[in-house]
Amino acid sequence: EENDVTRFDARPGDATLGKPVIVLINGGSASASEIVAGALQDHRRATILGSRSFGKGSVQTIIPLQENGALRLTTALYYTPAGKSIQGKGIEPDIKVDQPLPDELKGRDLTRGESDLRGHIKGNEEDDEGSGSIAYVPPEAKDDLQLQEALALLRGEKTNTAFPPNPDKAVLQQ
Repeated sequence: EENDVTRFDARPGDATLGKPVIVLINGGSASASEIVAGALQDHRRATILGSRSFGKGSVQTIIPLQENGALRLTTALYYTPAGKSIQGKGIEPDIKVDQPLPDELKGRDLTRGESDLRGHIKGNEEDDEGSGSIAYVPPEAKDDLQLQEALALLRGEKTNTAFPPNPDKAVLQQ
């Protein structure tokens, strides 16, 4: 029903006061975090760094049925502001940085994504590459290559053409 709609609008302006923003993603980034990363990326408000996200771009609603049954129904799909489907594809970072695995985890397939799940909904932009990446984050910040790369960019110790993002190249102008 129309009365069930809640709308939230962004406020104009720059909450960061011109400071650059880097958002870290990996195979553990799913659903709402992918929506936020995709919006920031499309509007060139942040640089996305890391590895491809999980690709969870759908909403399922569970409808109870009689006799202890239930129906799982897909009721929505998520798209970025530029119209790119998140489902089964995920968000591709502006700066790709793969996190190395420690020796005890090497040789194990730790890549997970929506496209790996049995019965997943195939996304509009899904390809043979699928979605997701390794979701491993080292327990110590000093060993987190993605975090260290982001900090080096923020400190000006490294440069990259994707950082800081150019708002004039936003996919959608405000």
